[in-house]
Amino acid sequence: MVRNLQNGERLRPIDLARGHGLSTQAIRNYEEAGILPAAGRTPHGYRTYTPLHARALGAFLALVPGHSHQTATSIMRAVNQGALDEAFRLIDESHAQLLDDRRTLQAVESALRDLAPTTASEPDAAVSGPGGTFIGPLAGKLGIRSATLRKWERAGLVRPRRDPQTGYRVYDEADVRDARLAHQLRRGGYLLEQIAPLIAQVRAAGGLEPLEAALCDWRGRLSARGRAMLTGAAELERYLRERG
Repeated sequence: MVRNLQNGERLRPIDLARGHGLSTQAIRNYEEAGILPAAGRTPHGYRTYTPLHARALGAFLALVPGHSHQTATSIMRAVNQGALDEAFRLIDESHAQLLDDRRTLQAVESALRDLAPTTASEPDAAVSGPGGTFIGPLAGKLGIRSATLRKWERAGLVRPRRDPQTGYRVYDEADVRDARLAHQLRRGGYLLEQIAPLIAQVRAAGGLEPLEAALCDWRGRLSARGRAMLTGAAELERYLRERG
């Protein structure tokens, strides 16, 4: 059973807000979203909160860095509705996504190791050679839309040539490699304008250090997310214990 929220110290919205650098409107919004349990009311209709509400707020704010604002909101809403299995399922999904992102990083690092020492543009003969592929099959293999590949082309991430007879885009081995790297880095949260110079460096055989640095940063962010999940779990556990 949840403890009577009106027992103990009474807190005003401003009391909760000041402790976390928030506005009182944010506190009201969090309550309306189900992140906080329903507030008590004074005889004059003013909201009153308790230390349990403060613990709920702390748990939510600790969950956000590891799980995202949207998922943290869903977790807290489920907890406050007594749907703990749903809350734990959401947490499990975040951990599964983190593991998937780690595997993606490993795939990128593996692709880096397989890069040839020189990756300058290949002769036109590669266009119609056995290694060429069209936009549809390549998009399908990557699990993206053809429109995404065209967007990447406009951003300079891929440079397909045109078949002289059909006018269709043809991606040679270097193009496929660049598309794979772009896809993996996009999954890692990198923007197109951040990816373009990395791929340009690879093409120009100017060294793989820029890409290595990006992957090192990505690895650090994954580790930070993992640690943030631990912090969020600890705060959520404290809140669950106080709820009873």
